[in-house]
Amino acid sequence: MRNRVFIKNLKEHIGKEVVLAGWVNIRRDQGKMVFFDFRDMTGIVQCVVLPSHTEAIEKAKEIRPEWVLKVSGIVNKRPEKNINPDVQNGDIELEVVSIEVLSPAHELPFDMSLEGYNLELTTELDNRALVLRHPKIQAVFKVQETIIDSFREFMKKNMFFEFQAPAITPATAEGGAEVFQVSYFDKKAYLTQSPQLYKQIVMSAFERCFSVNKIFRAEPSSTTRHLTEIVSLDAEMSFIDSWEDVRDMAEETVRFILKQVEEKNKEHLKILGATIPVMIEKTPTLSLREVQQRIFEKFKRDVRGEKDTNPEDERQICEIIKEETGSDFVFIYGYPTRKKPFYVYPNPEEPEYNEGMDLLCRGVEWLSGGRRISDYDQLMKHVEEWKMDPEKIKMFLEAFKYGVPPEGGFAFGAERMTMQLLGLKNIREASMFPRDMNRIDERLGSDGY
Repeated sequence: MRNRVFIKNLKEHIGKEVVLAGWVNIRRDQGKMVFFDFRDMTGIVQCVVLPSHTEAIEKAKEIRPEWVLKVSGIVNKRPEKNINPDVQNGDIELEVVSIEVLSPAHELPFDMSLEGYNLELTTELDNRALVLRHPKIQAVFKVQETIIDSFREFMKKNMFFEFQAPAITPATAEGGAEVFQVSYFDKKAYLTQSPQLYKQIVMSAFERCFSVNKIFRAEPSSTTRHLTEIVSLDAEMSFIDSWEDVRDMAEETVRFILKQVEEKNKEHLKILGATIPVMIEKTPTLSLREVQQRIFEKFKRDVRGEKDTNPEDERQICEIIKEETGSDFVFIYGYPTRKKPFYVYPNPEEPEYNEGMDLLCRGVEWLSGGRRISDYDQLMKHVEEWKMDPEKIKMFLEAFKYGVPPEGGFAFGAERMTMQLLGLKNIREASMFPRDMNRIDERLGSDGY
């Protein structure tokens, strides 16, 4: 739009007439004047229409929330007594001289003001197109944008090559989770659970690589922690000495992301009442067996010998670590080898345990990773033991057939990280258009959230 000024730049135009375009937030009458808060993608400003501007005041009396307008007006400093230092543009206002209605809005189904917004999650998701305009909802996805951008920035700073993994695969890499089968012409194929095998192939050529990919998990679950479609932030690196190199890179990646969110999303964190998780100088690292022993000692709950952690284990070990160190994070490593995918590296001293790891934060897993098997013969042995069809992962095996250095990697879900960082109660709040077994935009049946 020609000559349009963005709201964030209004202070550069004090005393001048400008053209704005955006949406009406709130409209209110005060005597013979009309006030309305006006927003665009850069911010919000208070507008005042005086009775002396005859045409403008008549149109101002008609407008309602979410009407789209083009307005012309003079940027004025507010009187000292009316300055509000706690809001954007709290020291200026726009004296509107003309209003052009670009698009009227129907009456809203609920209150969209910051103070009045308090929807049930189901109602929020059923009205997603509208509620995306609300500052609280936008704040969530502004933070998520920073998380993803910061991951990409940190990877590139550390010489990781970006690639895009395919969403359709001939075989499954992870095991454990159900997969979506798709009809691929006259063949069977699957929506990818993970870019794992592909990032290992790319690593074998580029040494370090990363991807930001949609992945799909057909787990029949309606919990607050699971979705069927998520954004996975994946990295893989070669020439490592041990799994601890992978852990350290993962830790520094998360540390960088937290710092960027803290710097770039101050206002969004304030709107959401969220605090950045504490990451101390060196994140505590415990084996699975140590975690289970600590839980037994602290809570008298015996999970020793279990093959993995459950949600209660994760909550309790985070509570223990927080009390002892102040850290909101803890790494867990050393899971039973047969409970993890075939490519995870067994500990040479205790082959029944592997060099895989998870990073927990505030009681929820954020990240998984570890060292991978790089020896072709060892991989083939695991393929046989795991009863896999080598023909279905032929391209993956081919990369390792021709020489691969010691390597490892990690991955975490953008939605779960967003949920935990912001203290959201349900992962669906951290997905702009969530998919689960009960919803593809609209509800498919009764849901439990």
